[in-house]
Amino acid sequence: MKKFNLLITLIIILTSIGAGQNPNLGTAGAQFLKIPVSAHASAMGGAFIGMVDDATAFFWNPAGLAHVESNAAHFSYIRWFEMFDVNAASFIHNFGDVGILGAGILVFSTGEMEITTEKYPNGTDRFFDAQDIAIGISYAKHLTDKFRVGITAKYIHQRIWDETANGIAFDIGTQYEIDFQKLVIAMSMTNFGPDMKMDGPNLAVKYDGDQFLQNRLVPANYETEDYPLPLNFQFGLSFEIYRTDFFAFRGGIDAVHPNDNNERIQFGAEAGIFDQLFVRVGYKSQHDDEDFNFGAGVNTFLGSFLLKLDYAYSVYNILPDVHFISIGFEF
Repeated sequence: MKKFNLLITLIIILTSIGAGQNPNLGTAGAQFLKIPVSAHASAMGGAFIGMVDDATAFFWNPAGLAHVESNAAHFSYIRWFEMFDVNAASFIHNFGDVGILGAGILVFSTGEMEITTEKYPNGTDRFFDAQDIAIGISYAKHLTDKFRVGITAKYIHQRIWDETANGIAFDIGTQYEIDFQKLVIAMSMTNFGPDMKMDGPNLAVKYDGDQFLQNRLVPANYETEDYPLPLNFQFGLSFEIYRTDFFAFRGGIDAVHPNDNNERIQFGAEAGIFDQLFVRVGYKSQHDDEDFNFGAGVNTFLGSFLLKLDYAYSVYNILPDVHFISIGFEF
């Protein structure tokens, strides 16, 4: 009964957090870091940091990597708003007593777009593109049989035409398991790092210090403003609601506190048959355009390989809906 009361108390705390307002709306850059990698996680509405236990933990909560018993890999593709391509991959290996090490990459890219100006609004026959990349390494370990910790260090590179910005960031996460309905209390802090700044040759200009005198033009550069990374704090619960020999029903609730938006609550549920066929649903509260998420997954063995195939569909009210496809391996 005490553990049940603890679960109810934690749920009440989580659902009461989302009323806060953030005065720094829209101030962070590197927004591609907030794209929800993994069809499994997306179908759960992002209520995932307590549930994650495979190679997708690289993108959500590095503490979840401690579940990997040998090797695990993950690949995701997202067609973001029918305009951008998002590709992600991670690989994890268990080194025994040393701990679990992993590496991952996230790539956000656009196709070429024609440059337009005030004089040439229909195009200049010149083209530009943009690409963002985050690549990093993770380390996770069991501190006890119930408590897991993890950390990720990543390098971030952004480019639009010839202008670039570079930075570093860190993710830190924990998972603590309680012997009641497989309850997991989790915390993650992602994208903690210094501000970034765009620079490049297209910012070079010729400057005349006195327009009334014919002075020699002086080489100069436009200076861009620094922008912070999208720092995100997330606190979550995952728990098993019901289980039989062939059926399991799990749920998750996460409270999210970003540095550039209002606090939010995310809910997710998953029904599984023989731990092989899954149906998932998620809901995000206090999002401007996104509410419901749906998905399904299949786990099957190919020899000694465990193959995970997942799909998710996110419903948007104004922007185009988004499809997620993921493939995972454990071996």
